[in-house]
Amino acid sequence: MNVVINGISLAYSDHGKGLPLIFLHAFPLNRTMWEPQVEALSTEFRTITVDLRGHGESDAPLWRYTLDQAADDVAALMDHLSIDQAALVGLSMGGYILFAFYRRYANRVKGLVLANTRAQADTEEGKQLRFRMAQIAYRQGPAVVADLMIPKLLSPLALETKPTLVQKVRAIIERTEVSGIAGDLMAMAERPDSIPLLRSMTCPVHIIAGEMDQATPPADAQLMADCIPHSHLTIIAGAGHLSNLEQPDDFNQAVRKFARTLAVRGAAG
Repeated sequence: MNVVINGISLAYSDHGKGLPLIFLHAFPLNRTMWEPQVEALSTEFRTITVDLRGHGESDAPLWRYTLDQAADDVAALMDHLSIDQAALVGLSMGGYILFAFYRRYANRVKGLVLANTRAQADTEEGKQLRFRMAQIAYRQGPAVVADLMIPKLLSPLALETKPTLVQKVRAIIERTEVSGIAGDLMAMAERPDSIPLLRSMTCPVHIIAGEMDQATPPADAQLMADCIPHSHLTIIAGAGHLSNLEQPDDFNQAVRKFARTLAVRGAAG
């Protein structure tokens, strides 16, 4: 389905009934990365996946992108779907957007799952790496970006033993518009440090890390867990950065358990 949000067409999928779970995808992927979660969780919860602007079947305007803008898109989509509050699941860039969303719309958050992400801002070196990748995308196209990104997104074990998964991730990246790739890189490079935000977070938070994640290692997840009051941490064995795709059963179990506690809390309230 598509809806015009903040002047652009956003694509989304909406399955199941119950507590709304909104899934925000990683860079430079799209909502199809959440297929294992939709299949497993939509029998119990309302699962909503969205192609963020610049990705999938959503518009990819050639203009400046920000994480606050992405958060506003999600809030407007919630309005369209008549959802006042939801649990939100963000992986990697999706997690960065959740920090922006919480700053702007904390009253609309029933709970957060921060998966394979970090609270720290980019270092100067990190910003330069994003700048260089944007230039590569512009000059050589998304296929070269896929070559660079896949070793960071998937664990060495997955690269060796899961060729179908590797091809799935490659196909998603190669379909991503260059304007979306470059826009996201700019948005992520400009994001603020969210560590000061962590101690003020009052909603339930579950943090998920991949044991073999090189992009956002478990130490980043532990830092968030240490700073966010009453948060919980799950480290998924044998998973790289895309833990939801490499070890979907373990990922789904963590999200299901967390969502059930939110649903019970909501029923009690």
